[in-house]
Order: sequence, then C-alpha cells, then structure tokens
Amino acid sequence: MSDALSTEVLRITTGGRETVADLTRDCEDFLGRSAHGRDGLLNVFTPHATAGVAVLETGAGSDEDLLAILHELLPADDRWVHRHGSPGHGRDHVLPALVAPHATLPVIGGRLELGTWQSVCLVDTNVDNAERRVRLSFLG
Repeated sequence: MSDALSTEVLRITTGGRETVADLTRDCEDFLGRSAHGRDGLLNVFTPHATAGVAVLETGAGSDEDLLAILHELLPADDRWVHRHGSPGHGRDHVLPALVAPHATLPVIGGRLELGTWQSVCLVDTNVDNAERRVRLSFLG
C-alpha cells in the first residue's frame, strides 16, 4: 500500500436503540497516526444497508432532532415492503438514501478541517444490529 493511502476499520457498538454516535475523536486519532501533517482527504464509510454518516452539531440537541425528524419521515410501522426484523425495520433500509453511508472531508496540515460546531457521526436507526463497522481512509 502506498504511503499516500492509509485505512483503518472502527468497530462501533451502538446498542439496542437508535443513535447518533460521534466519531470525530476517532477520526482525529486516525489522522494523527496516518496523515503525518499532510493535506488530503478523509473518507468515512459504513458498509451497512441500514446506517449512514452525517456531519452535524452534537451535544446541543441536533443529534436528537435528527433522530426525531427521521422518525417523522421514516416511521417504524407496518407500511414498509421490506419486512424482516423488528416491526418497521424496512425504514432502516431507506435511511441511507437520506443519510448517505459515506462522507469525504478535507484534511489540512494533518488535521480534520471541520467547522466550529461540526462533528462526524454514525447515524444508526437499526435496533436489530448493535455492532457496526466504519472504515476511515486517508488519501494525502
């Protein structure tokens, strides 16, 4: 593998409830080991059909607001054609169309270039699968 590309897989336990898990510290730690002060791009990808990656403010209620609006847009009821798992699980398979399973972010001088209130988050509405993987890849 070239020195220009580094990759690592995070294992995240989301539990048995819907969650927005802040990955910002994990991303920063990964860049500390792999970017070595270089400029480049960080790609964050989750290989799951029922989870996404979002850049948003956390800790001030925006993460709870996101889950609330997803409940309004994608109710956990019996309307879904996709019908295995918990009641309403079909909604979880629609989530990645609204919250993409990836984000690509700028890295400047080896550091993640986020706005003051931005965090990198895993969005997981699937209560049937508490174990998630997230691949971090730095290209620089």
